[in-house]
Amino acid sequence: MPPSLTLLSLNRLVRAAIEQSLDDEYWLEAELSEARLASNGHFYVEFVQKDDSGRTLVAKARGVAWARTYNMIAPLFERATGERLRAGMKVRMLVSIEFHELYGYSLTIQDIDPTYTLGDMAQRRREILARLEADGILEDNRQLPLPTLLRRIAVVSSASAAGYGDFCDQLLNNDYGLYFSLRLFPAVMQGANVEESVLAALAAICDEADNYDCVVIIRGGGATSDLSDFDTYNLAAAVSQMPLPVIIGIGHERDETVLDFVAHTRVKTPTAAAAFLIDYQVQHLVRLEELSRRIHQSTALRLQRDKARLNQLTTSLPNTFILITERQRHRLERITDRQSTALTRQLEREHHRQELLGQRLKALSPEHQLQRGYSLTFANGQLIRAAANLTPGTRLTTRLADGEITSTV
Repeated sequence: MPPSLTLLSLNRLVRAAIEQSLDDEYWLEAELSEARLASNGHFYVEFVQKDDSGRTLVAKARGVAWARTYNMIAPLFERATGERLRAGMKVRMLVSIEFHELYGYSLTIQDIDPTYTLGDMAQRRREILARLEADGILEDNRQLPLPTLLRRIAVVSSASAAGYGDFCDQLLNNDYGLYFSLRLFPAVMQGANVEESVLAALAAICDEADNYDCVVIIRGGGATSDLSDFDTYNLAAAVSQMPLPVIIGIGHERDETVLDFVAHTRVKTPTAAAAFLIDYQVQHLVRLEELSRRIHQSTALRLQRDKARLNQLTTSLPNTFILITERQRHRLERITDRQSTALTRQLEREHHRQELLGQRLKALSPEHQLQRGYSLTFANGQLIRAAANLTPGTRLTTRLADGEITSTV
């Protein structure tokens, strides 16, 4: 039968066994399910490991970075990653194993490897981008054309954010007197509700997309670690599928989110977003002024050419009139000559025709027939054409060429 021990004795045995059998330190790869900075400066965490599905815990342990250690590793980590240590982050930390008879098993944090967390963050973004590409929507917003005018701006931001105030002031008081119409769709830009809030703002913009030329999502100064709230598939998918070009100005110069890779235009800060809009409008203003100048020059040149042509026509008009008059006179003379010749020929033809008709009439006249030896016999003044028409005793008159003969049937 094993010996009976008190709890303290048993815990001392466990502590001694751990100290004798394990190394002083180990590099641990785990996820932080809890992360809390106490008022005394100590940083308390809970390490967890999940199964391959990512839903079930398979291991868990408490950990602490004492204030002195935390004050050394925290700034190093934030400078390297741009984020504060927080729950949900995967980390690689150097830990020593502690077992206290009263407080039990825990891990004491000695150091941290920021490159591991950077790799995990980059991997998470790569996975989101790969999913967007597989869904065929990664490039959708970037392929939208920017309108000629970007004046009607739908803004997604926190109303109280300093970055939003700077953005509005820079646009509305620009050096060129350009006009911009801004409407804020307020959203939470840090904390647990970022995704839900920004998605609601984007949905509201979609409902009245015809009223705007583009969407600007801006977030100014603040904790860099809060930017990870924008690294979600749902937000990236919503931005990529917006019917309007989306301009992203989130964070500081060195910050980067997955939204930067799906938006139409990426700038670094809210003021950079305002500068982009102003520069874009100025470029089109310069282009319009150049077109106006060309139109003015072209119009002046055209008027000058038309004036010279009019002067030329005015100078040449008298000579042209004389030339045309002379040509018309010659044409009229030719027509008159042709008509006179034609009339003469017509008269000659008619005269000849009349002579032929006269000759024919003369040949057919009774006098001509009498001259040829023929005679005409009349009874009671009527020409006798048949003997059967005569009766005995009828008095006849026969006309010859040189006289008449009277007889009785």
